[in-house]
Amino acid sequence: MVSLTADMSPLHPDRNLALELVRATEAASIRAVPFIGRGDKEAADGAAVDAMRAFFSTVNFDGTIVIGEGEKDNAPMLYNGERVGSGRGPQCDVAVDPIDGTSLTAAGRQNALSVIAVSDQGSMLDASSVFYMDKLVTGPAGVGVVDIRLPIGENIRLLAKALGKPVDEIVVSVLNRPRHEQLVADIREAGAGTRLMSDGDVAGGINAARHNARTDMCVGIGGSPEGIVTACAIKALGGHIQGVLAPRTDDEKEKGRDAGLQVDGEVYEADGLVKGKNTIFVATGVTDGQLVQGVRREGDFLYTESVVLRGASGTLRRISSEHLTSKWL
Repeated sequence: MVSLTADMSPLHPDRNLALELVRATEAASIRAVPFIGRGDKEAADGAAVDAMRAFFSTVNFDGTIVIGEGEKDNAPMLYNGERVGSGRGPQCDVAVDPIDGTSLTAAGRQNALSVIAVSDQGSMLDASSVFYMDKLVTGPAGVGVVDIRLPIGENIRLLAKALGKPVDEIVVSVLNRPRHEQLVADIREAGAGTRLMSDGDVAGGINAARHNARTDMCVGIGGSPEGIVTACAIKALGGHIQGVLAPRTDDEKEKGRDAGLQVDGEVYEADGLVKGKNTIFVATGVTDGQLVQGVRREGDFLYTESVVLRGASGTLRRISSEHLTSKWL
């Protein structure tokens, strides 16, 4: 089996895989452009899925989608279990979200991304049977300091001390959902500020882990697929991530248990979400955000901004690309 670690050898230039995958997220983002602000999130997602799938076939890797658009019967493209890539090259687990933030795209709001995450075959947690996960994400300062089992106020105080700044300068990202009303109240009671996100769970987690971002922590219940994708990025950033699966019903809990998942409040540490450091995370902006700028159209050209994070090397690269409009739209 060819591993993602092969890219550390000059005989196996598989580090190019990370850069090749950018073409797929760029394509998905560009194809979503006509639907930005048009109120049709299904159409935006469909266009992005079609574009990403087409580009996957040109990339030299042997991937299996662990986290996709759903089960085969309900998602004819990029479904869980689908094989992608040319079939040659490293064997990988793949997580895709052609648009993380379809509602954001449809509304023309910030922080919509096209995302791909890749890791060694068999290393990515398949949490598809339980849709939601409670997450705690910070930058490197939170490693060995914060813990999702502690009250949020205590985690805020511990992180503030580790960062060397007062609690009232700590900013915590939370999805703006009714289920988080008490969490938001507790954060503010502890003296920290909040940044409420309408969507964009992945971008929120990554921004909390970046050393020069405006937020220090991302907490709350979001999608479990987004938690796995975020973990791939956090491995490259050296940050902290923990997750606790949050089944909504007894039936969902039983399905999770049957799938071998821990569904009774157990904590998944970073290596429980994605094993090892051989991860690749690629994202291209659909709309503007803190992580990357969205697709910009100026006459005959389209401009995209992407980030590539590799766990093996601990690098974050930014890629700005210029595309001829006539080739795309």
